[in-house]
Amino acid sequence: MKVENRYRDVVISSIGEGDVGRTLRVAGWIENIRDHGGVSFIDLRDMYGVLQVVMRDTSLLDGLSKEDCVSIEGIVEHRSEDTYNPKIPSGTIELEAKSVEILGKSRPLPFEIQTSKETREDVRLKYRYLDLRNRKVKENILFRSQVVDFLRRKMTDMGFVEITTPILSASSPEGARDYVVPSRKWKGKFYALPQAPQQYKQLLMAAGFDRYFQIAPCFRDEDARADRSPGEFYQLDFEMSFATQEDVFEVGEEVLYETFAKFAPEGAVVTPRPFPVISYKQAMLEFGSDKPDLRNPLRIIDLSEFFNDCLFKPFIGKTVRAIRVHADMSKSFHKKLLEYATSIGLGGLGYIEVLEDGSYKGPIDKFIPEEKKEELRTLASLEIGDTLFFIADKEQRAAELAGQMRNALGERLGLIEENAFRFCYINDFPMYEYDKEEGKMIFTHNPFSMPQGGLEALETKDPEEILAYQYDIVCNGVELSSGAVRNHRIDIMQKAFEIAGYSEEELESKFGALYQAFQFGAPPHAGMAPGVDRMIMLLRGEENIREVIAFPMNGNAQELLMGAPGELTEHQLREVHIKVRD
Repeated sequence: MKVENRYRDVVISSIGEGDVGRTLRVAGWIENIRDHGGVSFIDLRDMYGVLQVVMRDTSLLDGLSKEDCVSIEGIVEHRSEDTYNPKIPSGTIELEAKSVEILGKSRPLPFEIQTSKETREDVRLKYRYLDLRNRKVKENILFRSQVVDFLRRKMTDMGFVEITTPILSASSPEGARDYVVPSRKWKGKFYALPQAPQQYKQLLMAAGFDRYFQIAPCFRDEDARADRSPGEFYQLDFEMSFATQEDVFEVGEEVLYETFAKFAPEGAVVTPRPFPVISYKQAMLEFGSDKPDLRNPLRIIDLSEFFNDCLFKPFIGKTVRAIRVHADMSKSFHKKLLEYATSIGLGGLGYIEVLEDGSYKGPIDKFIPEEKKEELRTLASLEIGDTLFFIADKEQRAAELAGQMRNALGERLGLIEENAFRFCYINDFPMYEYDKEEGKMIFTHNPFSMPQGGLEALETKDPEEILAYQYDIVCNGVELSSGAVRNHRIDIMQKAFEIAGYSEEELESKFGALYQAFQFGAPPHAGMAPGVDRMIMLLRGEENIREVIAFPMNGNAQELLMGAPGELTEHQLREVHIKVRD
């Protein structure tokens, strides 16, 4: 038997013209009040929609204010045609109120709900429950729910099993700072919140679960960025046994393509499958970044060897990168571009322009011998009307600066493809790099990755030349995921960690579970973990990831609503054997 709800008969979105003449009770918040003297109107909002309520008995308005939570009973009627509101589904009907019950009274608001996104972020986050009443903000969270539901169903349909892994775990050196939790029971010992379910999902593969996934919470004590929330984030974490890099690519691009094709704005273009695969080395050369935005058509070329034979001393012995642009650029444009170039650390911005007669003009032209100009034309594919910009520095720095200039040129010249989601995989990352501060080799990415060439490569190659089966997936210049083929062989793992300065005893101590499990017949396995928050941010066209999280921390890693982080009482500190030092 259906129990009658005393607050409402229906939600607003379910009321239509077929209900005209019916007496209904609805509930929600007063979004707006319009008093026209002899008749008054309110806009009533619930989670599902907005309904105009007319009060011909104006006494019903007494004591009401914006954002009061109310229950209203009345008769559904047609609006007069000249007052139709095509912006809302209920725009042809209204409810004539017969009674009003205040369920929750609102005090004066700290900001207007409908314009809350224009309010200072610290105020928005302090009153986040009010901010979430804003339709646009709430739609982001509802949209997130729909995407997560789709991801879950998609992974299940593909044969993956959802398994949740522990939140309280042990600290392990995975690249970022841990959040640690003191133990009451074990004096002087600590749990750590997982930076990712990395070791657990690998243990699930060792346990014989063939395909695992979860919408996994991850905790990292990192500084905020526009595309990174401090503290915690969620990822679609998945792992596969008996899988190669290509197997993971196939699953990743199927899930992401179908998600973006379904939820992208109308008319948006999504990279068709299979996604382009670009090596790390190629990405750093052509895009100056391992997170390339493929909506930008500009590419970077290397002219280091060419300029070693020229007379321009600032370029000799340097890595020289160049960007070819075909566009009309005024003196003012060049001036502003130079100002940008110097702001990011370039000493200047050399360039040449190709004139109508095919000759060159620009500050670098006189340093290029005549007999070399045709070679440059061929190397850079120069045509009449082109401008070629030059960036010179040490190799890594030249790549980064060229990447920043490529982005700046693409944006300032309006070259970025609109309403498009351009995906690619970046693979073949270096396994190691030399850390000058540490004075030793360190892992560049995930230490559990399989080196290309296996044990032989570890034993015979210069560590900085060893590539790993590591890969990222990038969309519109945003890294959505990292992943790898895992190192499942104990002998390869021992050698890989030895190069990074770990003894076998340290390996067993820090990664004991994997160290033991891999000695009991572990299968080859691989996986990845696209970030859910970043997916939603891209799909919603938001510039800041905090706009798609229900209760985010601010950029200073504070949760202003609850007041975290906060102080503990002396009693609480004693219980977990902690003393706060000055």
